Amino acid sequence: MLAYIKGTLEMKMTDYVVVDVGGLGYKIYMSDVGIEKLGSIGETVKIHTYYRAREDDVSIFGFNTLEELKMFELLLGVSGVGAKTALTMLAICEPSEFALAVISEDEKTLTKIPGIGPKSAKRIILELKDKIKMEQEVEAIKNEVNKQTNTKTKIQQVIEANEKQEEAIAALQVLGYNKKEIEKAFEKLEVEGLTTEELIKKGLNLLGR
Repeated sequence: MLAYIKGTLEMKMTDYVVVDVGGLGYKIYMSDVGIEKLGSIGETVKIHTYYRAREDDVSIFGFNTLEELKMFELLLGVSGVGAKTALTMLAICEPSEFALAVISEDEKTLTKIPGIGPKSAKRIILELKDKIKMEQEVEAIKNEVNKQTNTKTKIQQVIEANEKQEEAIAALQVLGYNKKEIEKAFEKLEVEGLTTEELIKKGLNLLGR
């Protein structure tokens, strides 16, 4: 319903901010880190938002970047992870670090986040990797249908030969990006010599434009 809210920053509280838009004050819940990154009181700010409406509650959650919003939405789709836990994870773990942890099955990184134990970390990894696997299977079927007429592009050949790029693509898929648009973004990068995390961050910069 609300993609973002842009207006004057009126208040900064412990777990939320108030943004004035045309005389209306929007209460937006954010992580402490997210609040710190916003401008000063009185400045114009733009906050990416997630609107949640329930029978007994209507809340708006805010994020500094589109990647943080996508990570939040993904986490809400994991059983047992609520909005509060998802915001805490965003305060501790950057989207690129989170995506890499899921792809590499790094439970240790996820359990550093308050409220995430070994069982929760395993569930997050399992459910999000399953989502990626399903998307990849669908794409594989499409590729099989078109393989007689389509030839592999240079970037596809590079990706298949480079494990770091494959991990980066999978990590960006965790954050909700389509594989084709990721590959298109990677065509603009000098990928040689970059680490997986560097590839993820550079990919995010391009995809977020």
